[in-house]
Amino acid sequence: MSSGCGCLTSREFGILLHVTSLPGVGARGDLGPDAYRFVDFLTSSGARVWQVLPLVPTHQGDSPYLGESAHAGHPLLVSPQRLRDDDLVTNDELDEFIHGAKPGRDYRSAHHQLLMHAFSRYQKGNTDLREDIAEFASDNEYWLPDYTLYRAIKQRHNNAPWFAWPAPLRDRDAQALAAARTGCRNEIQFGVFAQYLFWMQWHTLKAYANQHGIRIMGDMPMFVAHDSAEVWAFPDYFQLDDTGNAVRVAGVPPDYFSSSGQRWGNPLYEWRRMQQDDFTWWINRFRSQLKLFDILRIDHFRGYESYWSIPARCEDATQGRWCKSPGDALFATLSQAMDPLPLIAEDLGEITAAVHELRQRLGFPGMQVLQFAFDGGAENLHLPHNHAECSVVYTGTHDNNTTLGWFHQLAPAQQQRVYEYLGDPQTTMPWALIRAAMASVARLVILPLQDIMELDDTHRMNMPGTANGNWSWQFDWSSLPFGTADRLAHLASVYGR
Repeated sequence: MSSGCGCLTSREFGILLHVTSLPGVGARGDLGPDAYRFVDFLTSSGARVWQVLPLVPTHQGDSPYLGESAHAGHPLLVSPQRLRDDDLVTNDELDEFIHGAKPGRDYRSAHHQLLMHAFSRYQKGNTDLREDIAEFASDNEYWLPDYTLYRAIKQRHNNAPWFAWPAPLRDRDAQALAAARTGCRNEIQFGVFAQYLFWMQWHTLKAYANQHGIRIMGDMPMFVAHDSAEVWAFPDYFQLDDTGNAVRVAGVPPDYFSSSGQRWGNPLYEWRRMQQDDFTWWINRFRSQLKLFDILRIDHFRGYESYWSIPARCEDATQGRWCKSPGDALFATLSQAMDPLPLIAEDLGEITAAVHELRQRLGFPGMQVLQFAFDGGAENLHLPHNHAECSVVYTGTHDNNTTLGWFHQLAPAQQQRVYEYLGDPQTTMPWALIRAAMASVARLVILPLQDIMELDDTHRMNMPGTANGNWSWQFDWSSLPFGTADRLAHLASVYGR
């Protein structure tokens, strides 16, 4: 088959499951045994792609799209069992963690305490590990020192955001930073150690997946959080005032998900200043993500053509305006710095001809979502007969309802229209929509695990526009219907995936 479709060189399918949604020994999934078992499930089902969400350390609320860093990995993803297997914690310490990680207890504190046990053991003198960590720190010096210092200072100031720190630290006064590096030396060393553990465990898992023919697709948000190491370290690259507060913030206008739009609150970029520096900040950001993933989905791709700019004083997104982005210049620079760029463009929402033209010029596959297909008429681009070969089709994304939940919320007439389009199949939902996705001409199909497990709307990963109750879904192996892998493998065979 032709390879003129970017990173999509053949007909394949994959499964969307964030790492935190894996089963585990605590309140969230991690990079331990269940991640390897999931790779085995992917292999037996015929899948060739595992899509995850951003792996960054998160703020309160746990949104992976609002991280403390654009580069760092979340220490909470470090597997306690792997630490035990690597002789970094004892069986007793692991048992103590498991007890402390039970529902109703403070999972973060219990996990942090376990990492502190591992750090203490490391400090006693593992020469091989010390050399490995030094090499890791050297390879990541373009972001790691800023991030670990940011985390250490934040810890010393009761977790306050950087723009609420004392002015010398907020404004990165050289003397204040030097004193902080000295005073927080142990916290900084711990931060480097924790990041190394994440890096080591992630790359070991990724190697296992690759050896089994599975590529991992990551997700890179368009914007970064205001309270993040990157905004603190590079304030000139963002639309901030002299005290570090955002002047204008990101979001999207009213759309399918919200009648008042979405005010994300991320500070907007000073694109002209970034371009003057040859987009070095962006080159480093893409470089770190492409170390982690085989394929990278670019969230909110339309923001690289133009972005919704909202005055920071506004409580919602209705008073925003569109502003132009230098997408062509940015990706031309990125292509010179790293080739190829295995990118997929998330081109959902209010998409103009200019956004489509930018994506097509760059040769990035776009996206279709079948849950969006049945609004409007036969010209709806999400309907399978309108799909492009160079694209990725989803039944739903992490922002959608589960397919079963979506279908149950449709009016009876709408449900009948869906079944009429699909040929009045005998198969019930969600498998009728899964089959339609697998039959699409699109090169890649991505199926959320919730749909494969036939789960309803109580198992959503995220509900856009709401602040609470998101990002916490975990599945259980016992709830996976018997024969699911064989059923998927059969569909993959029937439709040449």
